[in-house]
Amino acid sequence: MEMEDEQLLRYSRQIMLPQVDAVGQQKLLDSTALIVGMGGLGSPIALYLASAGVGHLILADFDQVELSNLQRQIIHSTDDIGKDKVDSAYETLLKINPEITVTRFKQQLNKENLNDLIPQVDVVIDGCDNFETRFAVNRACVEHRKPLVSGAAIRFEGQVSVFMNNGHCPCYQCLYKDEGENEEMQTCSENGVLAPLVGMIGSIQAIESIKVLLGIGETLAGKLMLIDAFTMETRVLKLSRDPECAICNAATD
Repeated sequence: MEMEDEQLLRYSRQIMLPQVDAVGQQKLLDSTALIVGMGGLGSPIALYLASAGVGHLILADFDQVELSNLQRQIIHSTDDIGKDKVDSAYETLLKINPEITVTRFKQQLNKENLNDLIPQVDVVIDGCDNFETRFAVNRACVEHRKPLVSGAAIRFEGQVSVFMNNGHCPCYQCLYKDEGENEEMQTCSENGVLAPLVGMIGSIQAIESIKVLLGIGETLAGKLMLIDAFTMETRVLKLSRDPECAICNAATD
């Protein structure tokens, strides 16, 4: 299926890139991405993937927009307070790019609905803020061999990684081994976060997602990028697969 003239114009700056070109742009248009969370990270992720032409976005969030969200959740506006976040995001995204398909999923994610959702998608991008959901999403991605682009931000610090879940690379639980231990880790609501930091992390997640979908560049698979916005220092650490990981090892047995 060839792109129409208006699509060629809309995505022209991206098509100009030899690593993308018209073939890659069509691949994006034919792709489906699941974005978990329409908060500080999910906002820039969804905005950039929609504008870049990822053809089908599934937005998963069951919260409503609150005034305190607006400091960093840039997909929502003051008029959206009280709305379901996925509804607010849906309206914003289709104003930016009415050509894409946006599906709203308003339930809390669990093993059953993740096993329905994840086989439908080409990449999963995690922008949620609780470890129970993060571990559930990871388990489903490992089981269905779907790439997971993970990000997190708190105070002035952020991190991004890509888990290919191909039977060779580490999974999210290789990095965070025990769900119970991580419940003690604090959230943005308890410690705060600098507004543009989530924009940085979410934008990197969007870039990594596009690279994964197109199979281009060097992704953060097997690596952990750490960003300290206070000093503007970055580090990239190598991640190894945990030979005792109960999740990804069970999937390859």
